[in-house]
Amino acid sequence: MKENIIKEKSYSFAVRIVKLNKYLIKEHKEYVLSKQILKSGTSVGANIEEANSGQSKKDFIAKLSISLKEAKETHYWLRLLFDCEYIDKAIFDSLLFDCNEIIIILTKILKSSKENL
Repeated sequence: MKENIIKEKSYSFAVRIVKLNKYLIKEHKEYVLSKQILKSGTSVGANIEEANSGQSKKDFIAKLSISLKEAKETHYWLRLLFDCEYIDKAIFDSLLFDCNEIIIILTKILKSSKENL
């Protein structure tokens, strides 16, 4: 079976986001921002999974577009958590790098998919 890089990266990212959520709740008793990033960060991969089962090319593009929006939202929450001192620079840099990588890949896939529509 062919390797699907974006599926793998988004799943690994979701695992890290779930662990971040646990950390924020346990160490900082932070429930609002942690829930926001949990929802957006895990939604990225869920929408990629749905896109891969899309009924049409347009459905694929629509689901992947949602995934890209969720990745950009997660980018926002990461910056906010860092600037509010809930996460340190090492965690922030690592998660932001992964998030940016996912955004870049999704953008390229969407561009290519729209050109081939």
